[in-house]
Amino acid sequence: MSTAPLHLYIGSKNLSSWSLRPWLAMSHAGVPFEEHVIPYELPDWVDRVAQHSPTRKVPVLRHGDLVVWESLAICEHVAEVFPEARLWPGGREARAVARAVSCEMHAGFSDLRRELPMDIARRYPRPDVSPGAARDIARVLEIFRDCRTRFGQGGPFLFGAFTIADAMFAPVVTRLLSYDVEIDEVARAYAAVITSLPAMARWSAAAAEEVERNPHIKAPAGSSYTTAAGGAAVGAGVP
Repeated sequence: MSTAPLHLYIGSKNLSSWSLRPWLAMSHAGVPFEEHVIPYELPDWVDRVAQHSPTRKVPVLRHGDLVVWESLAICEHVAEVFPEARLWPGGREARAVARAVSCEMHAGFSDLRRELPMDIARRYPRPDVSPGAARDIARVLEIFRDCRTRFGQGGPFLFGAFTIADAMFAPVVTRLLSYDVEIDEVARAYAAVITSLPAMARWSAAAAEEVERNPHIKAPAGSSYTTAAGGAAVGAGVP
């Protein structure tokens, strides 16, 4: 099955945090795939995505006749089909924790997502955040410290070598930087590692080009949840 072509359908790169996750995992690991960007500014965005995704959201992976949706499920599938990419840690304990923090990222941190949506190409003054978002930020920093301390001896990533866990937290790193969030030394060092990845640099450059082309771009209705103020929160496919 691994010989079938992989097609990854994603949203606009400046805004779609969920698209970034499998794209980064696959790109950094050297997994061959064809990228299909469906820009948010298209008036028929949801209809176009519906041609490929059963949830009418991105990202979605087509692998031959197989369709896989949801960022973490896509990453898991790629890890199984391309075991040589080593997208999970080799050690059983590290692998279990990597899966746990990846699932926690996939299912949680709703206040952080809502109040600090991914906006890679822009920088904002440090905002006042709700107690919920502050707890989310504190938990992210705790995860960074814990993983780096317990499992990070073999390299600069959360579990030493790059894993799916790093792909899952990469959009959070961009949020910390975009909104000038106060972070500790461990998080600063980790953020520098993530942003210096060649694949991440390519994604960020494309995000900047999107904003230059359309500075008013935002996630289309139906692609993500909305904020309390009624504006679209970034990241199509947010659970």
